[in-house]
Amino acid sequence: MHIVVLSGPEMAAEFKQKFPEGREDVSFSFLSNLSLLDEQCKHSDVVFDFLLHRQPERLAQYAPGQVVFCSAATVQLAALVREVELEAPCTLIGFNGLPTLLNRPVLEASLLNPEHEAKLKEVCAALGTEYLLVEDRAGMVTPRLICMIINEACYTLQEQTASIEDIDLGMKLGTNYPKGPFEWANEMGVEHVYEVLQAVYEDTKDERYKICPLLKTKYLKGEKF
Repeated sequence: MHIVVLSGPEMAAEFKQKFPEGREDVSFSFLSNLSLLDEQCKHSDVVFDFLLHRQPERLAQYAPGQVVFCSAATVQLAALVREVELEAPCTLIGFNGLPTLLNRPVLEASLLNPEHEAKLKEVCAALGTEYLLVEDRAGMVTPRLICMIINEACYTLQEQTASIEDIDLGMKLGTNYPKGPFEWANEMGVEHVYEVLQAVYEDTKDERYKICPLLKTKYLKGEKF
């Protein structure tokens, strides 16, 4: 099985940690240049595309039946396909491709069509990872929960109820979380947190996901906590 990975350098590094090279019968090509994608796809069995959710028009480049994993934390696969009006899309599988959330024991995945689970199972078996199938909705499950916690922590900080350090420490000690919310926001990227919350709020109109003004300001200024 040959796998093409289209991503920036940060996620390419995390992908290699999650799926180290050297596994029997699996080879990889890592691309950051879209101009090379067409040629590489001719020789690939599977594509992990970390950029497709931002460039949905590229769905038309993938042939019907071609297996494409799309980073789907901020997009619903059905909406992506509808946007480009494809009648016969590729075998499209969503995965949680956010920084810090990819390199985990279980790959969080969603399906455009339920019958494609057999292909998901086949690829995950070849890569040596378990998978968890979640509903095809913006935010998936883990990104939605973590970003909501970060957003609530931002409200607490904005109201000057506690400091960043106290909130992070309290969450780690009180809930046994591996990271505090602001520590996680910085490692995941404030822009990703903002984009997940924005996508989920647009999808649900649930007030729980309404972005805290402090978080929005950090996003607009390109700042960390």
